[in-house]
Amino acid sequence: MPARASDVDACPGALRLHAAADGPLARVRLPGGLLTGPRLAVLAGLAAAFGDGHLELTSRANVQLRGLRSADPTVLAARLAAAGLLPSETHETVRNIAAPPLADATVRALVEELDRGLCATPALAALPGRFLFAIGEVPLTADLTALPAPAGADATLLFAGHDLGLRVPAGQVVPALLAAAGVFLTERAAATPGAPAWRLHELADGPARVAGRTTAALGRRLVPPPDGAGTDDAGTTGAGTTGGAGDGLAIGVLPQADGLVAVSALVPLGRLGGEALRLLSTASRVVVTPGRGVVVPDLTPEAARRWAHALGEAGLAVEGTSRWVGVTACAGRPGCAKSLADVRADADHTSAYVDGRPVHWIGCARGCGSPSVPHVRVEATPTGYAVTRQPDGETFTGDPAHAVAAARRN
Repeated sequence: MPARASDVDACPGALRLHAAADGPLARVRLPGGLLTGPRLAVLAGLAAAFGDGHLELTSRANVQLRGLRSADPTVLAARLAAAGLLPSETHETVRNIAAPPLADATVRALVEELDRGLCATPALAALPGRFLFAIGEVPLTADLTALPAPAGADATLLFAGHDLGLRVPAGQVVPALLAAAGVFLTERAAATPGAPAWRLHELADGPARVAGRTTAALGRRLVPPPDGAGTDDAGTTGAGTTGGAGDGLAIGVLPQADGLVAVSALVPLGRLGGEALRLLSTASRVVVTPGRGVVVPDLTPEAARRWAHALGEAGLAVEGTSRWVGVTACAGRPGCAKSLADVRADADHTSAYVDGRPVHWIGCARGCGSPSVPHVRVEATPTGYAVTRQPDGETFTGDPAHAVAAARRN
């Protein structure tokens, strides 16, 4: 996991800009990664008017605007708010909600309900900027996860990825998540003085304590989880590490549960701009994925074929054999002053298609944007790149191209 560089929660937002080496950076939260074409067009316009012309996709399916040297923060905030991208000034950094990229209407509605409830609860503005909710199975380590069940069955709540036996009726999913978040803040405040906990797992026995007090507050009882319930060793609830996006989601034309189809595409190194950005701005709906990709959902098969062709022509990866499959990177130079290398340029020069673990290039030991699932870590050091497999730390030597390829295959 990325190393904590400070005990101060300084996660950037749309109002709290980060002073990056290439200029101020704004992070716009997209609960569930959900966007509309018109809202994407607003983001594109802001990037062109004030930034470097690109949108940077994050590992939590949010969007960042970089190089905002000429931006008036007041104007930026006003334009985001007018587009519905900044519904709360007080809660803007805590609207961290993940959902499956191909979420159905029920899950999308829960995401929107949770976002509204979160913004309407004043006390929850105190949540750390890294605290993460999830609705449905996602390839991220969420602090609080709700797994909806078939009609008539209770939903399951997970605490830092652990199934501790809390079940709630479908209509109580959002109130239960909000209650659990409030319990986390209470437990955080009562913890031993020192570095404050940003995430649930940082509290001593945090999952069990928060689950127990949440259950009592809701008037529920814990039930023994079924054998094998819970999560994998990474603490995620996602589908695994394979797939085109490095987050369990394949790329190309994908079926939806409702009979329509979607087009999933990778954005090389998470930098979305040019014709691809213009084209996506014409879609009715767009979903940003944790694998730094995009999905255009709710299409007919013929429309999906047209979209896949157009996105491929615009430079996005829409085939499983693309060299960008599973390849991600932090900002690196020149955007980050702490980076020891231009990792995006080096990844571009080095990457080739390999069917194996995802690989993440980083400019320093902080490991920003690192996947929470097993992956290959390519870290810039003063003497070159160190290639290791995570989480076991096995080292691979040789030039980066061969070392990365060997590490991904094993």
